[in-house]
Amino acid sequence: MAKEIDKNKRVVITGLGVISSIGIGWQEFWKNLIAGKSGITKISSFDTSMYDRHFGGEVKIFKPEEFIDLRKISKLGRASQMAIAATKLGLKDGTLNINKIDRSKMGVFIGTTTGEIQLLEHYNDYQYKQARDFLKETILVYPASSISTNVALEFKITNRNAVFATACAAGNYAVAYAYDQIRASKLDYAIAGGADALSRIVFTGFNRLLAVAPEKCQPFDKNRQGMIPGEGAGILLIESLASAQKRKAKIYAEILGYGLSCDAHHMTNPSSDGVSKAIKKALKNSNVDPGEIDYISAHGTGTIENDLAESQAVNRVFGKHGSRIPMSSIKSMLGHAMGAASAFETIACCLAIQNNEIPPTINVENQDPKCLINCVPNKSIKLKIETVLNNSQAFGGNNACIIIDTI
Repeated sequence: MAKEIDKNKRVVITGLGVISSIGIGWQEFWKNLIAGKSGITKISSFDTSMYDRHFGGEVKIFKPEEFIDLRKISKLGRASQMAIAATKLGLKDGTLNINKIDRSKMGVFIGTTTGEIQLLEHYNDYQYKQARDFLKETILVYPASSISTNVALEFKITNRNAVFATACAAGNYAVAYAYDQIRASKLDYAIAGGADALSRIVFTGFNRLLAVAPEKCQPFDKNRQGMIPGEGAGILLIESLASAQKRKAKIYAEILGYGLSCDAHHMTNPSSDGVSKAIKKALKNSNVDPGEIDYISAHGTGTIENDLAESQAVNRVFGKHGSRIPMSSIKSMLGHAMGAASAFETIACCLAIQNNEIPPTINVENQDPKCLINCVPNKSIKLKIETVLNNSQAFGGNNACIIIDTI
């Protein structure tokens, strides 16, 4: 594949930060992904007795006080806490001393589905007789925009700042926007990814849609019963190749390009046509031939409709090669972390390239014959990996596919 000669227009990933149900930090995250360890447990952050389902990808080992000044924690929602923590881990991993760079040349881009909605849920637990009983501070904390704002405030980042609310594809949208900003020389560095906290409204919504599995997520299995809601934050440090090489940073992967599409089909049911369009755009924009893709990180939610549509789209784009390309879903272990999901998956793609190993899709007992893919069932595989496609799909038909490559 042809690569741009101008190193200022080549965009690379140099730092990874993870707060997830299977580990804090990319090292623990990757170890458990490869081992096929599940982070799905009984939910403890709110009462689930009124539901038929009780499991989620809850981050039970996260301690915000290990990352954030105690005086600030009470003023931050859980998604912001996790986003700040993941950013600190990403900056540390990328060996970027933020105090020694021009922070006016750095941006913050975060994807989310519900923002800090759990804060309003908390207030709904109490009766207040007058509007003034509702603390004004809460109004400032709960909007989705507060997540990227809080990251920028924590690190005094004064340039572009945006939240992407494209639901379950939001993390990829944030990474794609960061890529554009750096290629256009509008930024030198970007903090990009996604963050969402588990909330009752999300749990209730998916339960009402009959989309939640009883205890485990089984993407591409014939008897799959749905997704498992999750939470967490995945953050990537992104910069130009010239910048990374100048400061001798470790480079995980290069972002070659991305593709976006909107199904305009149905609010909750995906369209294989829309998904295939996003994949084709990503390949074209990245100047990558379909035969060059070594691994596909699946959106793979474990719902009947999603897994079938995604499988059909892959086979439509890749033809006979589509059934052979390893294509696994890490949501089988993490649960569906909403806005953080595709950011986790981009991080997993970086680590797959670095380690030449592909994480499995766990809980596959009897693969659906209608899903004609190589879903890497239950056990990781070693394979030389250079070029990777990360698929993400969302309610409303928002699709975002990113292609990354070895440097």
